[in-house]
Amino acid sequence: MESTFHGVIAFALMAIMLLLGSLLRARIAWLRNALIPASITGGMIGFALVSAGLLPGFTAADFTALTFHFFTLSFMSLCLTGNSGNQALAGGSIVRGGLWLTVIWVISLGLQGVLGYGVIVAYDEITGADVSAFLGALITHGFTQGPGQALTYGGLWEHEFGIANATQVGLIYASLGFLVAFAVGVPMARWVIRRGLNANKASGIDSDFLSGFYAPARQPEGGRMVSHPANLDSLAFHICLLGAAYVITHVWLLAVRDIAAGFTPWGLNLGVLFSHNMFFLHGLAVCVLMRWAIEKAGLAAYVNDDTMKRITGGSVDFMVVGTLMSIEFAVLGALLVPILLVSAVITAATLIGSLLMGRLSGRLGYERAVTMFGCCCGSTGSGLLLLRMVDADFSTSVAKELAFYNIAIVVATFHILFIFAPIAPSLSTGAYIAIFGGTALAALVAVPLLMWRQVPQAGRAADAVPELSK
Repeated sequence: MESTFHGVIAFALMAIMLLLGSLLRARIAWLRNALIPASITGGMIGFALVSAGLLPGFTAADFTALTFHFFTLSFMSLCLTGNSGNQALAGGSIVRGGLWLTVIWVISLGLQGVLGYGVIVAYDEITGADVSAFLGALITHGFTQGPGQALTYGGLWEHEFGIANATQVGLIYASLGFLVAFAVGVPMARWVIRRGLNANKASGIDSDFLSGFYAPARQPEGGRMVSHPANLDSLAFHICLLGAAYVITHVWLLAVRDIAAGFTPWGLNLGVLFSHNMFFLHGLAVCVLMRWAIEKAGLAAYVNDDTMKRITGGSVDFMVVGTLMSIEFAVLGALLVPILLVSAVITAATLIGSLLMGRLSGRLGYERAVTMFGCCCGSTGSGLLLLRMVDADFSTSVAKELAFYNIAIVVATFHILFIFAPIAPSLSTGAYIAIFGGTALAALVAVPLLMWRQVPQAGRAADAVPELSK
């Protein structure tokens, strides 16, 4: 039986890193004040231990597969979650705000890809190096999208198109993105609060927020039991739903992969869209259909949304710590200079773009700027954490706008996420720039439309945006 334990112990090591990160956050003042999540702290400790060879028998590669599957689970569990609490999505102001967030994200996705590509081209010209420009372009999937997509697309580019080290570079970008989201985003949020630019003047950072643990008297409920424990534990029941979706997706991909092999319309190898590297996309569709069937059958009361959210949140935590532990120190050292150059340029561009576009969006512009900087460097989770700093109880509409945005970005960038990103290395330089840059420009064109007849709201003396609105 000893041979069966390697993968389980790798998972257990990730859990230990998360535990260490959470305990250190509670005990060390500067970690509390910097609001560094346990997954980041634990992941950095894990990366150091793996790189130093202090976890005998384990290498960075042992955590890559776990990272991929936790990313997939986070998406699939999210799609099995209902819409409870989001009834306000029908409100016009929330739709408008959600469209602003969508536009910012779409611009970031296209612009980061083009800038990252360009920085590596310039680096090669100046130094005479031969780094693939797509290793620069990959940053948009690590920053704007996050670890899962960086791992997915990086794996595809490396194994299907021969882009050396793409998987590792994608993971490095994703890790740097989370670090940047908090290293730059937290001071940015505090600057907004100090200058009184946020709408929720009651916002603050309480002791629970700082320590990372709720006091016993303030611990919230985290889900309801839907199955009797004498029959099946409720958490196990929800995991069973995800297990069923996983098997359905796996069987579907096995059935269509041979049919899709060699599918190259217009010279584009679209067959890669049906490989297991794209499992999350097909799993997402399966879970959407499963949720629809559950709703139609009148069984929604037997799927607890809070429990599903806990599975999503836990998967994200493990995904982040696994991302950091999956980094191979040798790859980081060999490509350190170009990676840092690309990351610095992208961070500056994202910060400037988020602030500018946020201000143009009108009232709540600073909340949107802070939130979208977190989303475009880390994930929706890091964006929400930064939003909570400037809107502690989510009394503004921005949190609900994020719910709309998470749906809208899939529609707005479907052509990139599900067609062109997986096959990007097969595109010419001109085609890549036209697709990614053109998408960013198209989103930019939508800005005047969103500003048209945008009505400024009173009560925001510190907001200098109203005069921009017509």
